[in-house]
Order: sequence, then structure tokens, then C-alpha cells
Amino acid sequence: MASLFKKKQKRLLGIDISSTSVKLMELNQTSDGYRVEAYAVEPLPENAVVEKNINDVEGVGEAISKLVSKSRSKLKQAAVAVSGSSVITKTIEMTAGMSDEEMESQIQVEADQYIPYPLDEVAIDFDVIGPSSKSDTLVDVLLAACRRENVELREDALQIGGLESRAVDVEAFSLERAFQLLLPELESPGEEGLTVAVVDVGHTMTTLSVLNDGKTIYTREQLFGGKQLTEEIMRRYGMTQAEAGLAKKQGGLPDDYASEVLEPFKEAVVQQVSRSLQFFFAASPFNDVDYIVLAGGTSSIPGLAQMVKEKIGTNTLIANPFANMTLSNKVNASNLTNDAPALMIACGLALRSFERGKY
Repeated sequence: MASLFKKKQKRLLGIDISSTSVKLMELNQTSDGYRVEAYAVEPLPENAVVEKNINDVEGVGEAISKLVSKSRSKLKQAAVAVSGSSVITKTIEMTAGMSDEEMESQIQVEADQYIPYPLDEVAIDFDVIGPSSKSDTLVDVLLAACRRENVELREDALQIGGLESRAVDVEAFSLERAFQLLLPELESPGEEGLTVAVVDVGHTMTTLSVLNDGKTIYTREQLFGGKQLTEEIMRRYGMTQAEAGLAKKQGGLPDDYASEVLEPFKEAVVQQVSRSLQFFFAASPFNDVDYIVLAGGTSSIPGLAQMVKEKIGTNTLIANPFANMTLSNKVNASNLTNDAPALMIACGLALRSFERGKY
């Protein structure tokens, strides 16, 4: 059975392949907690990845090679992730006490009940969640399936970049893992645990993940991201995409940029966050969340978190899973803090190194 969640043997590099860049994270575990050993971010060629689908595997692989060199990491085994929208997950019930081999055989026989694709086109994996609430003789099993092409393209990109793929995860699971590191910053309002909306605003895609008591209960992707801001800068000031992207990060734009371009974009982000939450409320018994956590590169825009808090009325903070970690001398603390919101997936992938089990 092709594995989405291969078991781990050694420490793994977390490699996050997004629309505009690849990100690397290497973590270690010490007596004081986690330590960031190395990290790096490398831009991708234009259109190498579109809406989380790899179009140019050579270009992605070459970027990964540069990324590894830039990071100065010595690790050669890595974990990557596929997007949640490309994965089918389903919780099924199976007989308690079965071995992994017995479960695998049964799932292979019954998989066509759960997966609407030819089985030779998909990678399938499973993990036992725990006892079933319906019967002591059953266990709940999480079944995950993804088109094999999505998995193989990521594995090929790693290989071209000089790395060995040890695990292909799902972005939502990686985010959930990294989210645990944010809990010290959140104050629990009650005994039932927190309900937190993590809004990852990337270059082209915004992903809402709602976690209740640390577990993902809802995810939704929509086409919106920092690309809109870049394109507006290009249009208004006659810049190329590269010039606009650089100006967005480093400044130097005309005086009217803040009021005429940046503020309207921030308002648009708030509208997207609000709309995503309304979809969640309509599809669930929830009508509120305790916190909003902004992730992704766009979340670092000054004043955005405060605007979201004021407009939506919910405590809002910017994700930084490394706040309580120590850093090696290879890591620039200021750069890591700036990039932290965009490193949630890479962090979650690197954290696989320290877990027992499949994911």
C-alpha cells in the first residue's frame, strides 16, 4: 500500500512547497524543549506551483537544492505535505485487535467503497485514532487517500533537490501539529477547550482551519492572497512583479501607498476572514471562536491583526510557533521572527521527527 504517512526513522527536514517559495525547517529536541537548528526560504520560478499543484518539478527541485545549501543543514531525509483539498479523509470503523497488516488487507479490499478514484491512481494510508464510541469491539480508523501523482511529484522534487522523501503528510495535519506550540499564548476561556480559527493567507490561497480542543474540525480553501496586493502595486505604480514584490517587503513606495493600496487590501483580508468564518458557522453547531490566529506571509502586514480584531471582535494574534524555542548559531533570530507566520507547515512537518506512530 502506497504510504502517505510513512513511519519515521531519523530526524526529518520539514519542506513546505507553496505557490511562491519552498521553506525548510530543521528542529531538534533538547531537555529544554525544541531548538531551531536550521531554516531557509527560497523563491520558486514563476508558475512552478499553481494553486498548490506542481507544474515544473525541475524548477521546484532546483529551488530545494538551493534551499538546502542556504540552510546549511546536513540532514538528507525530509517530509513534505499535500494540500487538504487534494486529499480525501474518512473515519471508518474496524475490528479492534487487528494488526496493521490485517487492517491494510481489509482496506485494500473495501477501499472502493470510500474512494471515488481507480485504486491504482491513489496513494492510501490509515491510522488508528482510538476506541469507537459505538462498541468496545471496534476502533475508529482515519483513512486518507490522495492521487498518486500529487505524492510522486513532491517526492521527485525532493530527489532532484538532493533529499530523500521519508513522509508525505497533509497540510492540515502539519498545521495541527504546529498549532500545539501556540497554546502557551492562548488563554483558555473554559473547561471545554479552545475553538481557534487559524487563517493562513498565502500568495494565492487562503486556508481556514478551525481547531477545537487542539483537533481540526473544519478546513476550507479559497482563492485569495497576497498576490492581489502585488498586482495592485504593479498596476498603480507601473512595476514588474519582481519590483512590486520587493517594494512590498522593503518599502520605498509612494506616499499614497498606505492609504490607497495597503488599507483597502487589509480591508479585503478582513472580509475574507469574516466570510470564511461565516461558512464555518453555517456548516457547524458553532457560532463563535475564541481566537483567530493569522498565518502565512501576508499576515505579517503591520496592523492587520489589530484590524481583524477590531472588525470581527475576536482576539487575534500572529502565529509564531518558535516563540519558546532556542536557536542555533546558524539561525538569524530577526529573520526567523519575520518569517515565522509563513513557517507553520514546515514546522509541523519537522515536528514529525519526534512523534511515535504514523503521523
